[in-house]
Order: sequence, then structure tokens, then C-alpha cells
Amino acid sequence: MSDTATDKQAPARRVGALRQLWPFVRPHRALAIGWLIFLGLSSAATLALPMAVRHMIDQGFGNSSAAAINTTFLGLFGVALVLAFATAARYFCITLLGERALASLRSKLYSHVIRLDVGFFERSRVGELISRLGTDTEVIQALIGSGISVALRSVVMLLGAAAMMVWTSPRLAGLTALVIPAAMLPILVFGRRVQKLSRASQDRLADAAAIANETLNAAPAVKAYAREDIESTRYGSAITRALATARKRIGMRAILTAAVIVLFFGAITLVLWAGARDVLAGTLNAGVLGQFVLYAIFAAGSVAGLSEVWGDVLRAAGAMERISELFAEHADIASPAQPTTLARPISGALRFENVTFHYPTRPDAPALYDFDLAIRPGETVALVGPSGAGKSTVLALLLRFYDPQHGSIRLDGVDLRALALPELRGAIALVPQETVIFGGSAADNIRFGRQDADNDEVHEAARAAEAHEFISALGEGYDAELGERGVRLSGGQRQRIAIARAILRDAPLLLLDEATSALDAQSEASIQQALERLEKGRTTLVIAHRLATVQRADRIVVLDGGRIVAQGTHESLLAEGGLYAELARLQFVA
Repeated sequence: MSDTATDKQAPARRVGALRQLWPFVRPHRALAIGWLIFLGLSSAATLALPMAVRHMIDQGFGNSSAAAINTTFLGLFGVALVLAFATAARYFCITLLGERALASLRSKLYSHVIRLDVGFFERSRVGELISRLGTDTEVIQALIGSGISVALRSVVMLLGAAAMMVWTSPRLAGLTALVIPAAMLPILVFGRRVQKLSRASQDRLADAAAIANETLNAAPAVKAYAREDIESTRYGSAITRALATARKRIGMRAILTAAVIVLFFGAITLVLWAGARDVLAGTLNAGVLGQFVLYAIFAAGSVAGLSEVWGDVLRAAGAMERISELFAEHADIASPAQPTTLARPISGALRFENVTFHYPTRPDAPALYDFDLAIRPGETVALVGPSGAGKSTVLALLLRFYDPQHGSIRLDGVDLRALALPELRGAIALVPQETVIFGGSAADNIRFGRQDADNDEVHEAARAAEAHEFISALGEGYDAELGERGVRLSGGQRQRIAIARAILRDAPLLLLDEATSALDAQSEASIQQALERLEKGRTTLVIAHRLATVQRADRIVVLDGGRIVAQGTHESLLAEGGLYAELARLQFVA
């Protein structure tokens, strides 16, 4: 298919993206049905107004009848009451429908995104994801809660007014039918441009949100390097680009609206001019012309409303496209369709068999190459080596953040790829090098390790991790809010929270990634004792540079360039010389 043909189909295809909203609206059919009923009632009340005007002109003014005028205005007040009730009920139904559909959409989108694998988050910007969860869904809410209501009301009014125009005066209606189609041309001409600009506007806003998210989350680094002015300029430039795109979109929509109104009302004016001449010639009653005028105004107003809401439809279609792109993402790492279950109790035997792994972002440089390692149940193994040797990669593969391109990894004899992800990761407790603290209480952050733990278990885990003392010193103790990213805690305190999580998890497999790197010497001595208690009866993999951590390991595995270059105890590796002895010598010198 040619590019031109593809472009011509693009607007219809993009608007078709809105069909994907139906699953979120369908559970709330009762509200949609109520909205349609009240829409019909309010439209019928509105369409009855011109008939009252005709009655007033022909019977009241024409016959100078006060009774006819009184009856007409009494009827108009009754119609107003019906219109007021139906409009309020219609607004309630459609607005609540929009809120509920938006809540369902956001919940499902977040649930989908949070289940995507680590590789997706490595290639995505969190700020843009937040923009899609926030700004894009709000655009869609505006369409459901307002745009669709205006559009359908305009369609109903247009069809109803057109039918009443034919019934009132077939001749004038025929003239209108000849000139009205010209007013549809601007929608066809400008619609595609508005759609493209709407999508571009959303993209530029997402870019600005991504920049703000990055810099605000790294505020200490920004201040340390005195980059406030630079980052403000960078964000300002992104906002300026978003504003420029929005200005083009707004200008195009304004042109579209103006063109439709001019053409429609010009056409209606031409038809009414012909009707006025018929009244002067005596071939048409003044009441009939008045009734036709009102129906023509209703029809023109409905088309103007459609042209305006069409821009909202296109903007929402662009937003739904972006959301659909997220729904189209699928995790490369997922649980198998028929997972194998580990025998209980889990012993924690690990086996790496000729594992070769390349990170997706670095396909030419293997992070692990021909890696072969067997770890006995309950054994503590320390992984040491220079930066980039592959130590953290071993832990990432055990957690199945990635799968190796060659070879296999087995837990208790079962390939990790055969296990359900919740079962595999449920058997692992991790103390990462960079501790993540959430914006909740101290107790909630520790309970992140096991959600169903009671307060006594949380407190006991904190004591074992040497965290009880500083938590108790906080204003509200375990109920104290730690602030976003744990801003109220020091690096060592954050790391002790992470250790408390691992203690609370009580998993058979323990992964320690520089678990004491942020601790002072006194705290480290206490934590080392806690870790020794934690490691008993568990298979433990430790990444560490400090000899105090390495020396207590049953075995030390030395990595370099993704390969195992030596194994043994601290003493045997020192006696052997080589890379480990050199690393130890450098640490002693330091």
C-alpha cells in the first residue's frame, strides 16, 4: 500500500482506536442507558419549543388571543421543567460514567505496566509513563464525560431538527439540503491536521513530564552540581515546544470552528431569505417561518457543536493510541502456561550450567560467558571481582529479570523458566545496593518484605536488622512517615530497612548486593552479626568488596569479564595470588 493511501486511512484508523474504550464502558451499561433515555427526553423537549413559538405567532399574535398566549407560555414553562430535569439527569449519568470508565482504564493500565519486565522499564522513561497514566487518561475522560455527550446530543438534535424542518416546510428544507453539505468540507480538510497536531501535543507534554520527573527525583544531585538554571532552562524549552505544538493545534481547531459556523449560518441565512420572500408573497405563514428558523438554528448549532467536539474526539483518539501502545507491550519474561511447582521445603540448591548472557542494550558484550557454578543448599557464596565483572548480573538472572541466551539456571533441579514468577521470587529475599524507600510509614516499608506480617514480626525484624533504635527515635515510631524515597533517613538507615525486609521475608534463598556498603564501621559490625544469623539455614549469594563480608563466606567465587577465574576460601585465594590477591592488596592499601 502506498504512503498516500496509508495517510488517507490514518484518521479513520486513529478514531477507530476509541473502540478500545468499550471494555471500560461496558460494565457501566446502566449509566449509559440512563444517559440515552434522558438525552432523548431533553432533545424532545428542546424540539417542542419551535412548535410553541409557531402557535404563539399564528394563534396568539395573528388572532390577538391573550388566552392562546397564556397557554403557550404555560406550556413553555412545562417544557423548561422537563428540559431542566432531563439535562441534569443526563449530566449526572454521563459524568459518572466517565469517572468510572476512567478509573477502570487507569487501574487496568497500571496493572498491565507494573507487570511488564525490567527490560521494558530500562528502555522507557518513567515521566512519559506517568504522563500516559495521567494526562492521556484525563483527555479520554473529558471525551467520555463531556465530548461524547455533546457529540451525541448534537447528532440527535441535528437529525431531529432536520426531520422537523422537512415536516414544517419541505421546500425550505430542500433548499437547506442543497447548501448544507458545503459546511462539511472543513471537517474533512482540517480534521486530519488536527489529529496529527493533537498526537504531537500529547507527545511534547510527555517529554516535559519526563524531564521534570528525572530532575525532581535527582534534586540533591541537581543542587550539588548547581544545575538549577540549566535544568530550569531545559524544562522551559520542553514546555515551549509543547506550547508551540498546542498553539498550532488550537489555531487549527479555531479555523475549523470558524469555517463551519460561517458556512452553516451563511447557508441558513440564504434559505431564510428565500422563506422571508415567501411570507411577503403570502405563500407561507409567519408562524411556519418562525418555527423553521428555530429548527434551522438548532441544526446549525448542532453542526457547530459537532465540529468543535470533533477536535476533542481526535485528541482523545491520539491519547488512546498512546495508551494502546502500552497495552500492546508484552513482557518477554513471564510465567509459563503450565508452571512446575517446587518441592517443599525448598532446599535452595542452585546450578548455573554454561550460562551466557548479553544485556539487550549491549548485545555485543557478554555480561556472563560460559558461566558454570553449583551452590549447595545452605552454602554462603561470595561473588567478588572488579566493576563490570558480572556479579550483579548473576543476581538479576536468579530473580529472572532476564533469561540467559544460552545455558540454564536451576533451583532445586528445576529450570527457573519452568517456575511461575511469584513462586520463584517468593523464594528469594533481596537486599539491593540501592535501597528503595516508599513514601509510607516505617512499618509499611518493612512490611514490603511480607505484607501479612503483624506488628510484632515487623518489630522483631527491625531489631534483628539494628533498625529498631533509630525507628523508635522518630516522632511517631513505626508509624512515622519516611518521606518520598526515604528523605528522612540516612543511607545506612535506609539499608537497615532493606535488611529488615529480607529478615521479615524469611525466604530460603538470600541475595545480598553490597548490603553493608552504606554503613559506618560500628553499624557494619552489628549488621554483620544480623546477617550471619539471617544466613543460617539459607543459600546465600553475597556481592561484596569488604573483606569482613567476604571472609565469612563458605566459598569465594572470583569473576572477571563475565567468567569465573578462581574459587576457594579467603586464605587459599590469597595464597594462590591472582586477581583476588590483587583486590585484597588494594583494599589493605586503601
